[in-house]
Amino acid sequence: MSTSIVRDYYTTQVLKEWRRLVRDAYHRLELETTLYFLEQYLPKNGRILDAGSGPGRYTLKLARRGYTLSTLDLTPANLAFAQRQVKQAGLDTNVHEYIEGTITNLSCWRDNTFNGVICLGGPLSHVIEPRDRKKAIQELIRVAKPGAPIFVSVMSRLSVMVVELILFQHEIGEKTHREICATGDIDGTTGFTACHFFLPEELREAFDLNTVDYIMMAGLEGLGSNHRLKINQLAKDERRWTDWLVTHFETCTHPSVVGLSEHMLIVVRKKITT
Repeated sequence: MSTSIVRDYYTTQVLKEWRRLVRDAYHRLELETTLYFLEQYLPKNGRILDAGSGPGRYTLKLARRGYTLSTLDLTPANLAFAQRQVKQAGLDTNVHEYIEGTITNLSCWRDNTFNGVICLGGPLSHVIEPRDRKKAIQELIRVAKPGAPIFVSVMSRLSVMVVELILFQHEIGEKTHREICATGDIDGTTGFTACHFFLPEELREAFDLNTVDYIMMAGLEGLGSNHRLKINQLAKDERRWTDWLVTHFETCTHPSVVGLSEHMLIVVRKKITT
């Protein structure tokens, strides 16, 4: 895992990442769709691990809903920012820990600790080596209690290829394009940090069904993916926007929509063994 590359990148992106999910209607699709499924599958209360918490957008949302949270992130600047946001919101008693670390090593927590585990916004996409991604998923499952839901969202390979078609045609056929097509990987030298872009079947197959029960997958931007201007335009018409959101939630779990969405969410539940 190129931890230093990822850490350095996100150290410079704290405010941008904090604002990203609320900057406009298009980016709110990722946030609101994720919250929609969290509400469906999280228990009504309990202790939640926010693994790869970034600047704390989901930490704050869940703290406001009464959950007790532990947060982990690779970037100290993210953790410091999240802690300030939590304090300003008067939710200190709901967030017990701010741990610097990587999702490939959650050894500071025992097995079966959390009532729910979230890993949202793409932390798993920044784990480049396949063996490290496997370890990260094992760790996310290990620290969840039997029966607890686990939510992981990643960045989509097919969506990146669509973006190249729309915005970066000069890259098609070049080294970065070939690497994304072949492996889903970029090394962090192209303007973004080191990243692995997932295929939907790859994400689902990454979870060992001997240890979890599969629940569902969703495309977080759904049919609106890569149509930012049109989505933001539509959102100005409240009636039509409301109708579109109904369509969005009816279709965002369709396999063809999941694969083309910018971000994909998978929800699984740790098996209860007897």
